[in-house]
Amino acid sequence: MTTHVKRAFKYRFCPTDAQAAELSRTFGCVRKVYNLALAARTQAWVTRQEGVNYNATSAMLTAWKKTEELAYLNEVSSVPLQQTLRHLQTAFTNFFGRRAKYPRFKSRKTSRRSAEYTTSAFRFRDGKLTLAKMTEPLAVVWSRPLPEGAKPSTVTVSQDSAGRWFVSLLCEDPSVQPLPATGQAVGVDVGLDHLLTLSTGEKIANPRHERRDRAALARQQRRLAKKEKGSANRARARLKVAKIHARIADRPRDTLHKITTRLVRENQTIVIEDLTVHNMVKNRKLARAISDAAWSEFRSMLEYKAQWYGREVVAVDRWFPSSRLCSACNTLQDTMPLHVRTWTCDCGVTHDRDVNAAHNLLAAGLAVTVCGAGVRPQRSTPDGQSAMKQKPSRREP
Repeated sequence: MTTHVKRAFKYRFCPTDAQAAELSRTFGCVRKVYNLALAARTQAWVTRQEGVNYNATSAMLTAWKKTEELAYLNEVSSVPLQQTLRHLQTAFTNFFGRRAKYPRFKSRKTSRRSAEYTTSAFRFRDGKLTLAKMTEPLAVVWSRPLPEGAKPSTVTVSQDSAGRWFVSLLCEDPSVQPLPATGQAVGVDVGLDHLLTLSTGEKIANPRHERRDRAALARQQRRLAKKEKGSANRARARLKVAKIHARIADRPRDTLHKITTRLVRENQTIVIEDLTVHNMVKNRKLARAISDAAWSEFRSMLEYKAQWYGREVVAVDRWFPSSRLCSACNTLQDTMPLHVRTWTCDCGVTHDRDVNAAHNLLAAGLAVTVCGAGVRPQRSTPDGQSAMKQKPSRREP
């Protein structure tokens, strides 16, 4: 059965002064409606133990528009306002499902500025996108073509802290189909000296994008700290800092897209380690380097691309001693400090630490697949025995 994948195609665009003003008003109204609805739902539960759903908040929105204080909500398209109520409902659903924390209020300074339009609030014809309440199409920079015959179902307009405008079009992409099956499998060990080490022996260098802009970022941050709060000079200085942060974030994302696409195309099974990055960045000495390596984003990209193209990603338990285990004889070393990059086992085999870890991850991942564990293997199997322990991990004396 053929299934089409929905993909979001993101583009830069340059709005006119009128379009920028309209979108800024829309962003403000979206934020206001979200905060009002969140406050109403919270107050109803605290005072009356009453649950308020999307339909109730939608009725509240109609009443708010009729008041003199909130009459300005009628000046923007109603669709983004309804969409933000749906997003709030999703946030509460995730909270009650224990998948997220309690929803927080949106801030004018720190929250993402965005608005979502559905098909009734935009027109897309002949490669021109026109939003509701606008007379001219957006000047979109079409950096890549949309799928042939694509019909966007939703359009999300956003502005980042660096002042860049983006439009994201969600549409079906019939070109995303499962790739021909291949017998290739690879183990991937992430690191800091090298971004990735493959079980094939290949090492992918860590570009360390953040280090390249560290001096410039520190210089602009010092200048920002000296500006008077609320002044135009401070706003300009803040924009310069934001642009450097945006450049630091864009570079690793581009690198990871290229690497993950290549891994998915070349291999049927990809084995990685189930790391808890949010705990690892608590290490003050390594937090900056780990954040720059973007291990969590690497895993996220790898998993959704593998799902698109019919590949398999196996995550091995984080406690598996991949670095201390000899891939030749399965002897487990007692300790393996981080500064030890090569070591020799009692069996006489000399190992590169990262390559050996990638070999062990590949073997353990294939064993997990045989045991029936999934992409995110649980700590224990139904019979109570760890999936990792079903494969001998050390040589018995």
